[in-house]
Amino acid sequence: MNTPSYTANELAERFSLQLHGNGDIRVSGVATLARAGRTQLAFLSNAHYRRQLADTHAGIVVLNAEDAEAVSGTALVAKNPYVAFAKIAALFETPAHHAAGIHPTAVIDPSAEISPTAHIGPLVSIAARARIEAGCMIGAGSVIGEDCIVGAGSELIARVTLVTRVRLGQRTRIHPGAVLGADGFGLAMDAGHWIKVPQLGGVSIGDDCEIGANTCIDRGALDDTVLDADVRLDNLIQVGHNVRIGAHTVIAGGTGIAGSTHIGRYCLIGGHVGIAGHLEIGDKVTVLGKSMVSHSIREPGQYSSSIPAVDSKAWRRTVARLRRLDRRTPRTSNHEQEPE
Repeated sequence: MNTPSYTANELAERFSLQLHGNGDIRVSGVATLARAGRTQLAFLSNAHYRRQLADTHAGIVVLNAEDAEAVSGTALVAKNPYVAFAKIAALFETPAHHAAGIHPTAVIDPSAEISPTAHIGPLVSIAARARIEAGCMIGAGSVIGEDCIVGAGSELIARVTLVTRVRLGQRTRIHPGAVLGADGFGLAMDAGHWIKVPQLGGVSIGDDCEIGANTCIDRGALDDTVLDADVRLDNLIQVGHNVRIGAHTVIAGGTGIAGSTHIGRYCLIGGHVGIAGHLEIGDKVTVLGKSMVSHSIREPGQYSSSIPAVDSKAWRRTVARLRRLDRRTPRTSNHEQEPE
């Protein structure tokens, strides 16, 4: 297979970028500023790496107008260099080819509907009344449960489990080990013993979503758990039953969202955030990593509750001061001072 290559002129025209320098220089790949060679393209979007511009060997650098004068070679100027780089890098990606057809080791219920253009890989199991639409790729070892729908052009990379009543929109990508549609964590105490609350809903995933490896999305108790269009979930995320996540929201790895919480559109949730149940988080809310969200957030903006790492001695002093705060608080009729 021939490696694709593009000149700076071609990239500038294709992605509406401003060219500085030699438009005839040709690149056949991408790399970081520190490691790029003359036939590779690099980018600068984080000012922390600006010092690497002087020493980079990249044939082309994508950056903003403010940094363009610092490049001695060829530059492509973009309003958002990271977005421009992502679009250019996609030109060099070689997606795996999956021929249409059903592998002989797949087990498919007679009532399931499989598009003739879908790819069904080795050891796939597809249960009753499931539907796999046109152009789907169901990777090795995946399990599609009863009454599940996989929308056109979707990819289940490998070992993905759709338990029951899961509906995927078009062009959804799910990475290995993810489980969608397992029981929600619904329990009721009866005479000293937990009884299980039936989880009768499903999971509904919008178009163009991406769900990371080993992420779990539980089905709803009555209504569905819902991800709207273009939601992007990282690895190892827990989404509880009846959660709703608005369109274009991004959530980083290790985050847990308890049941019946609604998250708005265009939110950014950092890694290892804990979000309590039955909350409302409005549109365009950013929650920084390691935060604990225990109350609703209705105004857009940036929120955090974690304390960044510091020297251990400084941390111990901070904790000691926190523990002494109550002792400095005047007593009231409703607040008892901590004993010495």
